[in-house]
Amino acid sequence: MKAMILAAGKGTRMRPITFSVPKPMIPMLGRPVIETIIDQLSRSGVRQIMINTSDLPMHIQGGLGDGHRLGVQLCYSFEGTKTKDGFLSIPIGSAGGMRRIQDFSQFFDVTFAVVCGDAMIDLDFSKALEFHRKHHALATVVLRDVARDEVSKYGIVKLNADGRVAQFQEKPKVEEAISCVANTGIYIFEPKVIDYIPHGVPYDIGSQLLPDLVARGERFYGYKADFNWIGVGRLQDYHVCLTRLLKNPPLNFTRPGTEVLPGVFVGVGLAVDFSKIHVEGPVCIGSGTRIEPGARIIGPTAIGANCYIEASATIERSFIDDYKRVKVGARIADQVVFGSNVIHIDGSHEKIAQSEWGNKLADVRESPGLDNHSVDSLLTAAG
Repeated sequence: MKAMILAAGKGTRMRPITFSVPKPMIPMLGRPVIETIIDQLSRSGVRQIMINTSDLPMHIQGGLGDGHRLGVQLCYSFEGTKTKDGFLSIPIGSAGGMRRIQDFSQFFDVTFAVVCGDAMIDLDFSKALEFHRKHHALATVVLRDVARDEVSKYGIVKLNADGRVAQFQEKPKVEEAISCVANTGIYIFEPKVIDYIPHGVPYDIGSQLLPDLVARGERFYGYKADFNWIGVGRLQDYHVCLTRLLKNPPLNFTRPGTEVLPGVFVGVGLAVDFSKIHVEGPVCIGSGTRIEPGARIIGPTAIGANCYIEASATIERSFIDDYKRVKVGARIADQVVFGSNVIHIDGSHEKIAQSEWGNKLADVRESPGLDNHSVDSLLTAAG
């Protein structure tokens, strides 16, 4: 089996993070989301993976390379054009991207998986493939039960008694939902499915290709699986996802660092006396970070590399990226500090320099003499 990872979206619902980092490269405790997807595909025996890119493409290709360090072969399909001001995206839809790749190289010559590049998953693709082949399916969508009060966040699917997909419903109101079974954005296709995608026009998998397969009565099945599916589709999801990774990580995810106290994982080169601070796990602390006496760190919390947590500062249930200085006595609770922004758990955000957060936070690199020097990264150094 081969695979394609969809990574061409602009990530507008994840701004301001995606102004500087494409959504598939958003760090999850030190690993880009897309890298965890590649790892899971590799665990299931997939060795050849196509990635379509568009927005900030070199961040993705430059970060992942040709895939050899991840044990796979990667190829990229750029959807856009380069101008004097940078890269200009030219959207062609997720299915349109498949059509373009096939017209160019006939890459999809065996059964293949298609995966959205914005979720951490631990799906066993080999079992999904077994289901797909058992039913002689042209297409299979991987499904997962969700709580009824969450159906408005997802594409909802209704199945026939034989497991075939009967109906799609995109982000319905709770009272109008036809089921509580969500489309996870993971598909398995036979190469023949490309014949149903028109040439040269934008075309989407979820809203166009799949409903067309249903209307035609093709062998299109839904595979329900119980697996970790941690998506970062919206800005307010980021705090939730990071919290889940610290409290109950998927089997394929290892917390970064070395466990020095119960639930407390640290990098190298720290300047901290744990007998003089208060820390409650789960907590991750990046390499090269200094923590002064009297500081309080309450998990689930992650502190990036090269940070400086000053005396009596408190960090609770928060995520601080690299090179951040938390000033004397400051309290950071239920926040994500990313680049130049503070992101609240409801998805709203503020610029540090243009708000009261400037009294609590600063960039270590703007404070001479702090001597934070590690280059290891727990979250990101994006600004």
